[in-house]
Amino acid sequence: MREPHEWEARYREGNTGWDRGDASPALSSWLETGALAPCRTLVPGCGRGHEVIALTRQGFEVTALDFAPSAVAHVQEALSREGLNADVQQADVLQWQPDVPFDAVYEQTCLCALPDDTWPDYAQRLHGWLKPGGRLYALFMQTGQPGGPPRHCDLLRMRRIFDEDRWHWPESEPMLVPHRNGRFELGYVLERR
Repeated sequence: MREPHEWEARYREGNTGWDRGDASPALSSWLETGALAPCRTLVPGCGRGHEVIALTRQGFEVTALDFAPSAVAHVQEALSREGLNADVQQADVLQWQPDVPFDAVYEQTCLCALPDDTWPDYAQRLHGWLKPGGRLYALFMQTGQPGGPPRHCDLLRMRRIFDEDRWHWPESEPMLVPHRNGRFELGYVLERR
């Protein structure tokens, strides 16, 4: 597991290839279609908080987590500039626990940043962070390469980790979300059983 200072160094050096500079097109689509409507939402691994800002503007009650202090400070400053409020915390997602489960979790670049041997634990945490019937808005990074971060989120492995006993997978095709680094993500909305 990377330490907070390692992630902090990446932010300070501008080594943040996952950052689009704006909210993901997937989030915009889910908001426009009403697939994601204002509710109590968690954004783990929020980075510079583009999605946190977008959700808060739309009236969501947002809690956001990141490991890097400067990322957290950046989000807090951006919210303050716009007169918006969200609960932004510096935290290790493999240790953090909420007081009350959420209606939705927006998972974009946290899973692919974690060592893959921690994915089952993280998936269990995601399940526990949601109330029954809550939804996980997940973007699974597709790199086609070993190593990382970002790490390749093989869909067969994702289906084993996010198993049918705990998650309902949609029958529809995933949303294909191109990334500026030449990679892409596959967007799914999973429902917690």
